[in-house]
Amino acid sequence: MQKELPDHFRPWMEIANELPHLIESHQLQARVNKVLPRNLAIPLVEVSRSLGLPPILVHSDLVLTNWTPRNPERPLEIGNLDIIVSFPGGESLRGFILVTVLVEKAAVPGIKALVQAVNAILQRSQNSLLQALQRLKLSIQDITRTLGQMHDYVDPDIFYAVIRIFLSGWKDNPAMPVGLIYEGVSTEPLEYSGGSAAQSTVLHAFDEFLGVCHSKESADFLHRMREYMPPSHKAFIEEIHSGPSLRDHILSFGNGQLLTAYNQCVEALADLRSYHITVVTKYLIIAATKAKGRRPNHLPGPSQALEERGTGGTEVLSFLKSVRDKTLEAILPQSD
Repeated sequence: MQKELPDHFRPWMEIANELPHLIESHQLQARVNKVLPRNLAIPLVEVSRSLGLPPILVHSDLVLTNWTPRNPERPLEIGNLDIIVSFPGGESLRGFILVTVLVEKAAVPGIKALVQAVNAILQRSQNSLLQALQRLKLSIQDITRTLGQMHDYVDPDIFYAVIRIFLSGWKDNPAMPVGLIYEGVSTEPLEYSGGSAAQSTVLHAFDEFLGVCHSKESADFLHRMREYMPPSHKAFIEEIHSGPSLRDHILSFGNGQLLTAYNQCVEALADLRSYHITVVTKYLIIAATKAKGRRPNHLPGPSQALEERGTGGTEVLSFLKSVRDKTLEAILPQSD
């Protein structure tokens, strides 16, 4: 696996490799300004454009492409994984990234099940569809279990005070209310959302397949997050959206087994979202309350400005509760 960029990009790699030290020793600002200088801004924008991504740290940068196995012959478990590029947060940062990697890994059978299910609908194969729905349910349950490893590897205070700052972006961020100037690219500040789990393809694809409909406010945010995904990932979601309707198929066939399996998938997805709410409550809401109780303290300003906002810029708890409740609304009534 390639871990270094070509020599032309050495200034970037030097800063990336020294990032924790530069920040902790207060030397970063001497190397990087709040106006992103043209020698960084222009190549960043050009590389991002070629990748089809916005010029900011996104989920695919931080998680999907930022891990490597210590021993390729051994299973992909957290003890056998390392992150490639780091920033302050120490072992908690490593845990946060790698647990998220393992969440994505747990979703793989579910994503494969979507493909199997769409083909089963097109071929009118009820047995294959039932099998795919059962596999999807198990995958969603495995995602929930894997997410629980956050408690073992990530310290809430470090996540709140340190890690979150580097995922906050410069859109809907009170600490950077007008955005960031990309010198040589735009004379006006540009606004981009920070890295967020909402930039993962997984739940978007599950929602589209299961026919979960969110409120306008939540749906607008989620659709905006699709612009922060690799183009092929976004295209996959759109392919699921434009494919055959699972709900219509189940209702038209009146197959009780299929309806039960569908509802079990929806319930598993709602349970995952409920569990995510408990994790966010611990790592954001309770951590924020504890941080307020410690003031005055050493926390950087942005942590206090952001308070209880998600890294993507949302009022996080109201958003998460809304998407969970709308998931539950997708449950189909059992016919008598």
